[in-house]
Amino acid sequence: MATNISDVSGLAKVPRSLLRDEAYESIRRAIIDGTLPPGTNLRDGDLADQLGLSRAPVRQALLRLVEDGLVESKPQSYTRVAGFVPDDVRDALQLVRALHEFAVRAGAPRMGPAEVAAMRAANTRFADAIAAGDIEAAITADDELHDVPVAAARNRAIAATLARYTPLLRRLEYARFGSLPAHRSVQRHAELADALEAGDVDAACAITATIWTELEDLLETP
Repeated sequence: MATNISDVSGLAKVPRSLLRDEAYESIRRAIIDGTLPPGTNLRDGDLADQLGLSRAPVRQALLRLVEDGLVESKPQSYTRVAGFVPDDVRDALQLVRALHEFAVRAGAPRMGPAEVAAMRAANTRFADAIAAGDIEAAITADDELHDVPVAAARNRAIAATLARYTPLLRRLEYARFGSLPAHRSVQRHAELADALEAGDVDAACAITATIWTELEDLLETP
């Protein structure tokens, strides 16, 4: 006797939040890597068709991208990829730099050999990605490295604020990690791990500040 799907129980539903997150990550990645350049009109129906999703998760993703500053929207008028605004990026960079410094200072006393090893492993992945020209993998590895002291700081406000403002920096990071300064970042990361391993918190904070200041310097590069 054939079984109807309606008679089957126990199948796990796909959470709507996962669809929203999938749409968000796909659209955000396309904005960051330039597939969707500034000024591109974003129609939820077109995006839904390309992503193979319904319009609801796409609309939720676009709202989140507006909050990130990557999309701008005017009701009944337009929704489009936001332009690159250096002043906004500089503001976000200064905040992100200060928060990472704070995270290093707060997290360093809780970091041991395992945490330092995790940072070194992330830096190896970062270096390999840079050598391969895989900018997306480089950014992922860079995040993983800096997330170690953030996690050690055990401050949810820091983590939440970084999650809110870091997306504004992604397009700038794509420019940096596709250029010679990226190789300098490998050395900076190694110096940061060395300082934390040695228990030199002041040096670790200074290196962290330098890492983000060097990214800010790209804003002045023509």
